[in-house]
Amino acid sequence: MDIRELIDITELSSIATEGPPPPPPPPLLQPHHSALSSSPLPPPLPPKKLLATTNTPPPPPPPLHSNSQMGAPTSSLVLKSPHNLKGQGQTRKANLKPYHWLKLTRAVQGSLWAEAQKSDEAATAPDFDISEIEKLFSAVNLSSNSENNGGKSGRRARPKVEKVQLIELKRAYNCEIMLSKVKIPLPDLMSSVLALDESVIDVDQVDNLIKFCPTKEEAELLKGFIGNKETLGRCEQFFLELLKVPRVETKLRVFSFKIQFHSQVTDLRRGLNTIHSATNEVRGSTKLKRIMQTILSLGNALNHGTARGSAIGFHLDSLLKLTDTRSRNSKMTLMHYLCKVLAEKLPGLLNFPKDMVSLEAATNIQLKYLAEEMQATSKGLEKVVQEFTASETDCQISKHFHMNLKEFLSVAEGEVRSLASLYSTVGGSADALALYFGEDPARVPFEQVVSTLQNFVRIFVRSHEENCKQVEFEKKRAQKEAENEKLKKGVYNEN
Repeated sequence: MDIRELIDITELSSIATEGPPPPPPPPLLQPHHSALSSSPLPPPLPPKKLLATTNTPPPPPPPLHSNSQMGAPTSSLVLKSPHNLKGQGQTRKANLKPYHWLKLTRAVQGSLWAEAQKSDEAATAPDFDISEIEKLFSAVNLSSNSENNGGKSGRRARPKVEKVQLIELKRAYNCEIMLSKVKIPLPDLMSSVLALDESVIDVDQVDNLIKFCPTKEEAELLKGFIGNKETLGRCEQFFLELLKVPRVETKLRVFSFKIQFHSQVTDLRRGLNTIHSATNEVRGSTKLKRIMQTILSLGNALNHGTARGSAIGFHLDSLLKLTDTRSRNSKMTLMHYLCKVLAEKLPGLLNFPKDMVSLEAATNIQLKYLAEEMQATSKGLEKVVQEFTASETDCQISKHFHMNLKEFLSVAEGEVRSLASLYSTVGGSADALALYFGEDPARVPFEQVVSTLQNFVRIFVRSHEENCKQVEFEKKRAQKEAENEKLKKGVYNEN
């Protein structure tokens, strides 16, 4: 037997001997006190077992007296859940801490919530003691008007204003962290956004604002709030500022695009110009052309009389196979031999890498990446134009945004047109480079062409340096042998 049953039995025995409880006293109107002190406490309800055995209905709860208008929030709220509150009609004396859940608007047929709506299911819910809930989950400390030992009523502590939180707790917390890094008031922040002022806010902060734009559900929740908006949390107040601007998320994305536009266009143009320069340098190098012809002659000399002989050309990746063929003593590769022949007969060709100064930089650029950047820039500008058109019919709040966007578009549209023309030219040059070496651009893309050429240049330069070191080594060895031979002759003559 638990303590609640013991209390019920004790109360039953007491009531059985003393008779039914007296009716409650009439309420006292005290207009000069707050709602907490003006509302009298309701009488205790008789135990359930007694109600079941008597025909006398319980006395009605005392009327509530309030001077507030209908719909205005008061400090005394009546809990309305019919099934799970012990003592239905009890008056809540204080605001309770909220339970941050996401409320369903309807019970789907077949769900447990639909089943819970049935009377037999609802009856199984446990009773909750509102006084206990107030003690445990009150938003502020409850003050008591009970008399002290001296007969004086205790002073009530001034309740602390509790911020109303409508947004999910974790999202609101992250939003407030983001806002803590913004050192200007929220209205000024939005004014800077609408003015497209890059000196006040950077692209990272704008992107964070985009992440915390209110969802449709959050917007409806905030629009339905009828209380004092000053009591809302900072996240909620920030959302309200955003909701003042039509299509605020689109405007923020336009602002982000504008901030990054100059640097993106500059980088894209630099990459396209590098590729354009590299293709022109490679195709315009007469030294590279003569070296390729020399390699063709060398290969035909080695492959004479075989199926590989009498070639009119070779695939580009064959350049890297010059190191695979080695001399009989394995001290020299075909690349070393090529460098040796050129050094002896065509030394002016050895510095051919200087004709292709943009080649190495071109190997670090992916045409696919440039294509994606070009497409993103074009589509981004299209969205800017769409928002520019839409903002013409906005309210006064978008006036400066529309004017500044018009100024930006007058420059950006020309930049993108010029960039698109350069991109088309460079794409043709990249394909032409593969065709220049007899390759199919679909099978040997630009990236593979410049990578192969750069590796060939690197191996060629290294092989030539090794040849030079070998020549210097042999020269010193010959000098030393000559000196030793001279010494031997001198000793022989003395003897």
